Amino acid sequence: MRQYVSERAPDKNGLLTVSGKDYRYMKQVLRLTAGDMVQVRLPDGRLQNTTVCKVNESERTIILQVCAETGVAVNQPQNVAALDIWLFQFVARGAKMDTIVRQATECGVSTIVPVLGAFSQAGGSEKNFRSERLLRIVKEARQQSGSAVDTRILDALTLEQAVALWHEHCGENAFAAVLYERTEETVPLHKAVAGKEIQRAALAVGAEGGISPEEIVLLRQGGFVPVHFKTNILRCETAALYGIAALQNAITEHEIWQCKE
Repeated sequence: MRQYVSERAPDKNGLLTVSGKDYRYMKQVLRLTAGDMVQVRLPDGRLQNTTVCKVNESERTIILQVCAETGVAVNQPQNVAALDIWLFQFVARGAKMDTIVRQATECGVSTIVPVLGAFSQAGGSEKNFRSERLLRIVKEARQQSGSAVDTRILDALTLEQAVALWHEHCGENAFAAVLYERTEETVPLHKAVAGKEIQRAALAVGAEGGISPEEIVLLRQGGFVPVHFKTNILRCETAALYGIAALQNAITEHEIWQCKE
């Protein structure tokens, strides 16, 4: 575990009590004992060093003591922290969505929007995408990866609602792309981001059956640039991870070369 993500701040005495599933993970999986050091990501984003000061097996709690004046700000590189990424993921099968959520969180995606599309799995509209299980997946992914980004999952939306949501929140210096398995009217990703100062980016990724031509038209009308990668055929969960990584790399590399020029 790179960090423990806490929903609560330490009390006035600098103590933080861990219980429930977090206790079981720390005690049985990590085998923490008194005196061990643990980094805690606080609700305000600071990364705080703490010491395990007490393990109470009868009450199934672990008490962490904050180390003096060790809180530091979000510890990601500036060019990554400044880039706010949204993933518009067309709803895939349950296990695949779990994988996509975990990998997107590890990559530092800030917002995951499940989209109900033409090829989304039946019953997706009834699934609770902010269930305790998925929120646990997000928390564990943040803890393992050390991500400072507080990834959130929204309720499932239709494509029209998702595009409207993006336009409501994208603001200035925004860029949006959609991964498309066909090649017509697509643009290379590095060319699409060239010359732009991008602070917020969106990526739309299809489900198992991809994205229909009608949905591509709607996304294009909403400002999403169709992008095609010359790779093998990718599963939807692989495409999401590949696309996020490519988008981050294209934008941050472009910014780095701009600074060097």
